[in-house]
Amino acid sequence: MALFDCTCDGKSGNARALTFTTAHGDFHTPMFMPVGTSATVKGITPPQLRELKSQVVLANTYHLSQRPGEDVVAQAGGVHKFMNYDGPMLTDSGGFQIFSLADTRKLDDDGVTFRSIYDGSYVRWTPEENMRIQEALGADIAMQLDQCPPYPATREFVERAVNLSAMWARRCLAAHKRPDQTLFGIVQGGMNLDLRLESIRRLREIEDESLVAGGRRFGGFGIGGYSVGEDHETMFETLGQVARALPDDRPRYLMGVGNPTTLVRAVGEGVDMFDCVLPTRTARMGTAFSSQGRMNMRNAKYTRDFTPLDPECTCPTCQNHTRAYIRHLVKQDEMLGGILLSIHNLHYLLDLMRRAREAVLADAYAEFEAEWMASPAAKDY
Repeated sequence: MALFDCTCDGKSGNARALTFTTAHGDFHTPMFMPVGTSATVKGITPPQLRELKSQVVLANTYHLSQRPGEDVVAQAGGVHKFMNYDGPMLTDSGGFQIFSLADTRKLDDDGVTFRSIYDGSYVRWTPEENMRIQEALGADIAMQLDQCPPYPATREFVERAVNLSAMWARRCLAAHKRPDQTLFGIVQGGMNLDLRLESIRRLREIEDESLVAGGRRFGGFGIGGYSVGEDHETMFETLGQVARALPDDRPRYLMGVGNPTTLVRAVGEGVDMFDCVLPTRTARMGTAFSSQGRMNMRNAKYTRDFTPLDPECTCPTCQNHTRAYIRHLVKQDEMLGGILLSIHNLHYLLDLMRRAREAVLADAYAEFEAEWMASPAAKDY
């Protein structure tokens, strides 16, 4: 397969199983991407990521450009060599930071000015500068610079975000040149289906114009602006129609979503890729996903529970440690507690998506989803 080829290995209803080729190997969907914001997945070593059968790891352009600086990462040989991870990687553009740091940034048609959270200095990004930084970081997949509107937001505000994101998508695609890296466009539109579909129409129009001019196409598409304050049922009112309006021949990536049940449902709607800090962040707070639903390991009921964390799980944590020991670590604020729970939670989501792929390939995804929704595991909120 050629670089950035995408093949469909199977479908089951709206669920898909894809294979996507990058310079650092193929990845297979459906899949979850561990988040390594600053070129590290918190508490997890790169060899452990491989042992957990992680495929794509996500790093963040905003944070890496501030510390240690994209020039340092580039001098190290790119983000793969910098963190010693030899699998596919993706860099988020920093668009979410434009959303989350709204009090310290200023948007205009040409770009964004923001105040660094590290030293207070003012930084100016245009779409072209953002592409330069992501090319220097060298991940296999770069994301366009976009504006993510909050929820709730007025229709006027969301329309502005759609327009700005589309203008920046055109400039990102024109500026992006690195041959061993592909660029994903990002759909915005809040909870407004018509604005979402308009965002997709404009991305496809931008791509068509680029191809006519001898330029590049988007390697895939991010679905941004969900999980920004709305409840999950509100997201699902439009998610499926949005996903299925995107091209069939490339990955669809729901950004920033990591609840197990949400992943299972979203795959059934046609989504292929996911990322979220949830599995490692909640692990550091003492929380575990499990076949019995979400577990708070601070609960006293685990004090003398010498059974595995999740008897149905095959991860190293569950194979080697008891609930009582993990609760002890969590209560003592020992870093090993967060590490062991992070290993478990990441394995849980990675393995869940592996099983989802098997169900798609067997054309049995509806049964897989129904079985999941009827199980205690679905109680993960």
